[in-house]
Amino acid sequence: MDTSKIQAKFKELYGAEGAVYTSPGRINLIGEHTDYNGGFVLPGAIDKAIYCVIKPNGTNKVRGYAPDENPDKVALNSEFGLEEADKPKERWAQYIFGVAREMAKKGRKVPGFDIIISGDVPLGAGMSSSAALESCVGFALNDQFALGFDRFELALTGQATEHNYVGVKCGIMDQFASCFGKEGSLIRLDCRSLEYEYFPFDPKGYKLVLINTCVAHMLGGEYNERRESCERVVAAIAEKHPEVKLLRDASLDWLKEVSSKVSAVDYIRSEFVIEEIQRLLDTCELLKKGDYEAAGRKMYETHTGLSLKYTVSCPELDFLNETAKECGVAGSRVMGGGFGGCTINLVKDSLYDGFIQKATEAYEKQFGIKAKVYDVVIKDGARKL
Repeated sequence: MDTSKIQAKFKELYGAEGAVYTSPGRINLIGEHTDYNGGFVLPGAIDKAIYCVIKPNGTNKVRGYAPDENPDKVALNSEFGLEEADKPKERWAQYIFGVAREMAKKGRKVPGFDIIISGDVPLGAGMSSSAALESCVGFALNDQFALGFDRFELALTGQATEHNYVGVKCGIMDQFASCFGKEGSLIRLDCRSLEYEYFPFDPKGYKLVLINTCVAHMLGGEYNERRESCERVVAAIAEKHPEVKLLRDASLDWLKEVSSKVSAVDYIRSEFVIEEIQRLLDTCELLKKGDYEAAGRKMYETHTGLSLKYTVSCPELDFLNETAKECGVAGSRVMGGGFGGCTINLVKDSLYDGFIQKATEAYEKQFGIKAKVYDVVIKDGARKL
C-alpha cells in the first residue's frame, strides 16, 4: 500500500509529517477450534495490513482520523482524552483508546498524539483487521514513547483491548500472528503454554488464495455450544484421568473409554478436535519437508471434519471446497470459526486461473452471490516503515 497519501493527509490535518507503522492481517493454514482446547494453531502474517501515521502532539488528548471509514455511517474524525471516562463513541477509535488504556494499566502512561489509520485488510473476510489495528497502534505507541513492551506484551495488550473495550472475548492467535509474523514462515503457537516455533512456508509454484463466500450465517450460541461439548467430554475423561484439563491432554483411546457416558454429538465434536491437533502437528512435519501436496490433503481432511463432525460449515463453503477438489487444487478448507466467511486454498500456479474462473462463476450461478478473491503472501509482522 502506498502510504504517501495518508502521510500527505496527516500533514494537511496536523501540520507536520509523522512516523509510519504497519501491522498485518493473518491467515491460519490449519488448526481450527483447537485454541480453546489447549491445542495448536498455525497462523501467518500476510501482505494485507493496517497502517498508521503518528506523532506526539504535546497534549493529553488524541486526535484521530480514519479515511477508510464510511462517512455516511461514522465520523472520520475523533478527538478524545486518555482517561477511563473519555472512551470515544466511534468504534474504530475505541481500538486506539483501548490500547492506550491497557498500556496505562501496566504503568506506562501514554501522552497525547495525532494519528491517522488506514489499511488494505479486507473487512469481514476473517483476516483479523481488528488485531492488525491493535498491533499497529500498540507497536507505534511503544516505539514513539519508548514504553519498553516486548512483542508478546503487545499481543496481550491487543487481546485485552478486545476484551475490555470492544467486547469481543477473543483468543491470542490473531494478535500474536500480527506481532510475530515472519516472511516465508508460519507460526506454530501452542495455545496452552504460548510457546511458539516458526515453520517454513515458501510454496514456490503455488499460490495461497482466499475465496470469500460473502455470507455469514448467524447461528446464535453455536460457538459456545461446541466449547461446552468439549468441556463436558473433558470432565468425563478426567474422572479416570485427572491429569486431563483440556482436550489437548486427551487421546482418542481415552475418548473411546467415555463413549457411553457422553452424547454422540459431544463425542464426535471432541473426536474432531483431538484429530485436528494431531493433523496440525503432522502438517508442520510436511512443511519442513516442503511437501505441499501432502499438506494440502491435510487441509481437505480438516474441512471434512469441520463440515461433518464439528458441523460449522455451510452449503456455500462446502460448494467452494468441492469445486477446489474438482479443479485439482492441492488443499482447501473453511478458515475461521465457520458458518460463512472464506475458504483458504493452496493452488498450483498452473491451475490458478482455471480454478478462480470456475469457482467464482459456478458459485454465482449456484447461490446468486459474487464471491471475492484475495491472493495472500506470508510477510513480516508489526514494524516501523
